[in-house]
Amino acid sequence: MEELLDKLIDWGSLYGLKVVGAIAIFIIGRFVIGIVTGIVKRIMIKSKTDETLVKFIVSLAKTALLLILFIAVLNQLGIQTTSFIAIIGAVGLAIGFALQGSLANFASGVLLIAFRPFKLGDFVEAGGTVGVIEEISMFSTIMKTPDNKEIIVPNSNITGGNITNYSAKETRRVDLVFGIGYDDDIKKAKQILERLVSEDERILKDPAPVVAVSELADSSVNFIVRPWVKSADYWGVYWDMTEKVKLTFDAEGISIPYPQQDVHMHQVVSA
Repeated sequence: MEELLDKLIDWGSLYGLKVVGAIAIFIIGRFVIGIVTGIVKRIMIKSKTDETLVKFIVSLAKTALLLILFIAVLNQLGIQTTSFIAIIGAVGLAIGFALQGSLANFASGVLLIAFRPFKLGDFVEAGGTVGVIEEISMFSTIMKTPDNKEIIVPNSNITGGNITNYSAKETRRVDLVFGIGYDDDIKKAKQILERLVSEDERILKDPAPVVAVSELADSSVNFIVRPWVKSADYWGVYWDMTEKVKLTFDAEGISIPYPQQDVHMHQVVSA
């Protein structure tokens, strides 16, 4: 019994201080990690960093610091951590190879959040689809199509191609083409188009709209009509102007030709 007690005393004197030191390192380390991550979060919020990126960076920093703290605690207990670190590295490498696609989407998500080529609510063409941005996560972006379908696009598909952001600018130019017949009055048709453009209050005065003859096509004289509007009014002006031009041309006797071919029949008289 005395021998067992002596062994316990020896063990306590040998490891007791190490255990107490390890506990102290853990408690102080957790306190310091909380302070550091809090400072990082406040700095990023003050710099108006995207909320998703803030959460990701804070979480990543906390995980890395906890790992360092765990290794420090093991060292204090006298446990060799060299092999442990090697195992973590090997496991990380294996996971990296197994999740190459996911890591690519993750890296693309970081780029999208950091550089912000678009924001929530923007109407964009990216990743092979067109729609309104509803959510940007670390691995995918959720878009809503004009016919109210939800599409989840991997982030790597977006960063790997062209991104067209139709909402990035406050104004857009509406490009319209109207054709009239060769026998119609060009000046009258131009006056009608200019009047219709000037009557629409949604069309901006600056930049000035353009109405001009652009082409003498095979079966029509084509006018280009290029007014500038606010981005939100683009499709309304596009559709309304198309309808107004057709109705007004009909009322004013201006024809809108359609493609046609003249077929000439030659009769061959046999001898």
